[in-house]
Amino acid sequence: MPASSGHIVIEAVQPELDGGRFRAKAVAGDQVEVTADIFRDGTAELAAVVRYESPSGEVAESSMTLFDNDRWAGSFQPPRIGRWRYTIEAWTDHFATWLRDLTKKADAGQVTELDLEEGALLIEGRIPAVPEPDGAVLKRTVALIRSTPLGPGNSPQVAAALSPEVMEIMSRHSDRSGSATHRTLELTVDRERARYGAWYEFFPRSTGAKGQHGTFRTAAEHLAMVAAMGFDVVYLPPIHPIGETHRKGKNNALTTEPDDVGSPWAIGNRFGGHRSVDPNLGTLDDFDAFVEAAARLGLEIALDFAIQCSPDHPWVTQHPEWFHHRPDGSIMHAENPPKKYEDIYPINFDTADREGLWHELKGVVDFWISHGITIFRVDNPHTKSFAFWEWLIDAVQGERPDVIFLSEAFTRPKVMYRLAKLGFTQSYTYFTWRNEKQELTDYLVELTQTGLVDYFRPNFFTNTQDILTEFLQLGGPPAFKIRLVLAALLSPSYGIYSGFEFCENVPLREGSEEYLHSEKYQLRHRNWAREEGTLIPYVRKINQIRRDHSALGLLANLRFHESHNDKVLAFSKTAPGHDPILGLVSLDPSNEQEASISLDIPPWDLEAPPSYRLHELISGTTHEWRPQDNRVLLDPSIEPALIFTVEG
Repeated sequence: MPASSGHIVIEAVQPELDGGRFRAKAVAGDQVEVTADIFRDGTAELAAVVRYESPSGEVAESSMTLFDNDRWAGSFQPPRIGRWRYTIEAWTDHFATWLRDLTKKADAGQVTELDLEEGALLIEGRIPAVPEPDGAVLKRTVALIRSTPLGPGNSPQVAAALSPEVMEIMSRHSDRSGSATHRTLELTVDRERARYGAWYEFFPRSTGAKGQHGTFRTAAEHLAMVAAMGFDVVYLPPIHPIGETHRKGKNNALTTEPDDVGSPWAIGNRFGGHRSVDPNLGTLDDFDAFVEAAARLGLEIALDFAIQCSPDHPWVTQHPEWFHHRPDGSIMHAENPPKKYEDIYPINFDTADREGLWHELKGVVDFWISHGITIFRVDNPHTKSFAFWEWLIDAVQGERPDVIFLSEAFTRPKVMYRLAKLGFTQSYTYFTWRNEKQELTDYLVELTQTGLVDYFRPNFFTNTQDILTEFLQLGGPPAFKIRLVLAALLSPSYGIYSGFEFCENVPLREGSEEYLHSEKYQLRHRNWAREEGTLIPYVRKINQIRRDHSALGLLANLRFHESHNDKVLAFSKTAPGHDPILGLVSLDPSNEQEASISLDIPPWDLEAPPSYRLHELISGTTHEWRPQDNRVLLDPSIEPALIFTVEG
């Protein structure tokens, strides 16, 4: 092994995913903190910077500081979206080392002319690289150091060398010869919607009059209600033509009636495939008008991207090689034993025509981008090729860095996290099934206080068209309130599926998470105009609280507090310059729960004031609390959650 002349070590850099294999994530305007272990052999002083490059190639740097046990920290603030690059450069600061030693000698009265000459040479060596007027300052300093023999008290020469102005100039124009540079890392910088947003899912086909198929036009009329509830994103299940072969009937029946509309996830028929809309919904022009209507209300449309086909999809005849074939030559339908989905053909990502398939799928995404869609909810990405997702997201965001991909991967943790590393902007999570205090706390600590914060962004859906949890089935309206508050306050991004606000909670059968009369297979008429007896006002209030308090738009600022009751979850979120938010939520939808709360909310947990003024945001009431042992009673029949702003 050849000898190396390097002295400096840079390691344990954060954020750095798998040695730089993947990009970390941030949002435009974030202060991106970069830390590393930086040290060298010997006792010389070091200096280090974070050097960062914008998507258009501008390069800047910011200083790093030593804060603990050879751990250094620096930061930069990317102002716009796109792919940024950053690295760390560290070098031996010979002038700082000389100053350190000179100070010690001066304090001991041991400075010699040779000591001063060493400093003069260091300063003199930097003069050619220093522009005026700083160069003139250094020249005068060298002259003063060398002007007279060293006298008693070492003062004129030592004072000149230790001048703060000289130290600042020498630091700014440090000699970096022999520096070490860490590998260049990349950072995906997204727009704010990548981290923060309230999502609402509904089926356009269910927005018609009772017994009638809804259209994009009737769905557009529904948007005002969604906006009024305070949502930011409207997620639509697939809007494409629906297959007729093996079409599923109501409640997933294998036989159909003439009026059965089928599952939107059985994509494609004689009217087209992934680049077409179901004629029952209208035309592409109608869809464009729907997207424009949403934009006028401040809503974005998220479109479902499901890579699968009905037996009637044009690809089946045009590209049979893109599908799995059984020994008898027939195309294999989807299965999740014992369930069978005869109306759906999965795609074979091991096809010999991989290039053709991949480019066609990117073409689908590009097509909908051209129709105003910049958010895609991706159906079951964990059942498709990892390599494909990395290629697709990289290619799409390379052209349109504002595009967001939400991963609907209810699967094993490592698979979910891999998809996030591959580029997915957000992910569905296990929150949907986390009901107990300890499991909620453990899971949220994992999501917010570990390395996951560098790349995994959760989206807490309370329910989906596929998932009606037992907690919602059995807990009545209080359960819906509890899950809404938890989802909306614990995660910057959360979502509900329509019907949640009406507390729809009837399962297909006992032990099933499927809805009875599931909207996946039939139209569901709802009285959208009715608010009395619904959670619509409550949803509106919670979303308004989210908008009014910026701390709720962040993820890593979550902190849990002791409530002395396993049925009461206490947590807070803080943001610089804003009052903290304190949430107290009963996890029991059926019984009163009492708890004792202590307010160890930073920064006041170090020097707690004698009392706090709390303003409760749901009821509007004001309270005085002590730092310790504040008693609360949560009655789910009245209000299962309290949300406070805390004033010290």
